[in-house]
Amino acid sequence: MTVLANSAGKGGRVEEGAIARDRNRFVAAATDASLTALIAFGLFLPLIGFETVQNINEVLVLRTRWPFLFSLVAIIGAGRLAYVLVVPPWLARRAARPIAAEPPAWRVAVARWFVPCAIGFVVAYPLMVAWALGLRGSLKWIDNFGIQILIYVMLGWGLNIVVGLAGLLDLGYVAFYAVGAYSYALLATHFGLAFWILLPLAGILASFWGILLGFPVLRLRGDYLAIVTLAFGEIIRMVLINWVALTNGYAGISGIPRPSFFGIPFNADDNGFAAVFGLPFSPIYRTIFLYYIIMALALLTCFVTVRLRRLPVGRAWEALREDEIACRSLGINTTNTKLTAFAMGAMFAGFAGSFFAARQSFISPESFTFLESATILSIVVLGGMGSQLGVAIAAIVMIGGTEITRQLDFLKEIFGPTFDPTQYRMLIVGFAMVVIMVWRPRGLITTRAPSVYLKVRKTIAADLVKEGRG
Repeated sequence: MTVLANSAGKGGRVEEGAIARDRNRFVAAATDASLTALIAFGLFLPLIGFETVQNINEVLVLRTRWPFLFSLVAIIGAGRLAYVLVVPPWLARRAARPIAAEPPAWRVAVARWFVPCAIGFVVAYPLMVAWALGLRGSLKWIDNFGIQILIYVMLGWGLNIVVGLAGLLDLGYVAFYAVGAYSYALLATHFGLAFWILLPLAGILASFWGILLGFPVLRLRGDYLAIVTLAFGEIIRMVLINWVALTNGYAGISGIPRPSFFGIPFNADDNGFAAVFGLPFSPIYRTIFLYYIIMALALLTCFVTVRLRRLPVGRAWEALREDEIACRSLGINTTNTKLTAFAMGAMFAGFAGSFFAARQSFISPESFTFLESATILSIVVLGGMGSQLGVAIAAIVMIGGTEITRQLDFLKEIFGPTFDPTQYRMLIVGFAMVVIMVWRPRGLITTRAPSVYLKVRKTIAADLVKEGRG
């Protein structure tokens, strides 16, 4: 009886201690969440709590939006409370688990079939959307989501050569994008050359400018390289603005010819695509054709990048990224290595720029600002530098996420009829970037397979690479 009583007493004390620890943890989490909500209130009070509107007398007046502000602060506080209560214990349990010698079978199956299934989905995407929503309803989903996302996927893969493989921080990548677009626009409007002739020519011209940028920055690294590339991007934009005789300045270039289907234009004439194939006229045919063009260009970019990475020049890029001094000591010509990285990345940007000009049929310097370079660089960093799959996923999340905010009109029923989701898309994107950087600081895809391997492909240890990526 005494033993049972002592056991019951110890069990009661252990249970009381666990309850006390849980209570203290909840109090600490509630305090942290309250402090977070208070900070969010102070930050969002001038941004969201107040709004200037013009009344009937054309006078600006200050209007408050307390329900929306308090709702946002409550969501942030609740999210922080849930994070503190759930995530740290889960991370502790995850760290305590033994590391499996081999990944589970389901993960191996997903890794094997994910890429083929994803490519199949991308190929069939416009057909599925057209079947589900009809020809008229699917236009914006193919154009605003499919084509727009694939453009940034291609740009991200092109910049991944410079930043992810060669380790050269480029903040002026949009300059090559602009060179490709204006090369196509000027040559097509003045000389009447076809899209398929100007596409490689635009890539060659952009690659030439990439080499010109590479020469002045051969001795620069890190922040200095970033500053010079940023200045290069701004110089190109200012040239496009001020060289009015050639580029038409801020007015831009309009009436740019669009690509045809083997000489058959996409118009309503008797020799148009719809008439030739006996179909009712619709602009969706041109959109689907443009979708498959950019899809082919993006897949070509990925294929060439993967192949180049396995060649000596690709291994030289990776050696340059990890340690330039060791790279030189191995006898690698770092000058040629940097120039080839800039040239290859710029070439793919030129391809994307020529397609952008053909798709829009109008370009102006406002389409090639620093924000575009920052967006492309964010895609590469968030996806995981050097990871093709990670860059594609990051482009889908960032570009698709910003476009999906245009379809969130149902939020007006929650936050009021004056709520416009598009005004907060950059705020949402910034918040998502912070979350990803806290959750996965090395990017969405942190694993990296070696370029070459002996007998068995093994994952590179995180402490053996400069970026700390395994």
